Amino acid sequence: MSTTQAAMEQQQQAAARMPAVENKISMVVFSGDLDKLLASLIIATGAVAMGMKVKLFFTFWGTAALRDPRKTARGKNLMSTMFGFMLPKGAPKVKLSKMNMGGMGSAMMKMLMKKKNVASLEEMLTLAGQLGVEICVCEMSMDLMGFKREEMIDYPNMKVCGVAAFLADAQTSRIQLFI
Repeated sequence: MSTTQAAMEQQQQAAARMPAVENKISMVVFSGDLDKLLASLIIATGAVAMGMKVKLFFTFWGTAALRDPRKTARGKNLMSTMFGFMLPKGAPKVKLSKMNMGGMGSAMMKMLMKKKNVASLEEMLTLAGQLGVEICVCEMSMDLMGFKREEMIDYPNMKVCGVAAFLADAQTSRIQLFI
């Protein structure tokens, strides 16, 4: 057998071991910035409208947007309490990545969105939940930042998972994004 034939056979064997690709999008939501969170949810809801299954993996700064401002968690250590104080508590408190200008930019953007009938971040999260968008919250990020499950928003398709679980699921996605 020639070297070329052996290489082709190895590629065919590797392809046979790969899981089948599904009509699915998997997205890592790393940013906690208003504009990037909105983009993630607009893409997610648009993908569902096109018949795709969607899974969002919220990690690091993105996790703060999933905190419920009305909920608190007990039993936090000093570091966890400090992270909780320093990071935005939920979608209403996230800021723009550019031109925030001490909160004025975010307020202007929210006002403009309302005037133009563009859904708010909170409304987009509700819509995503109604459409079946799944959210996995990174277990390690929650642990590092001291967030607890009981202080997160009520979302119908949300679970806490590790990166390995997300990656195992993402490898069958037709599209993978990082925002």
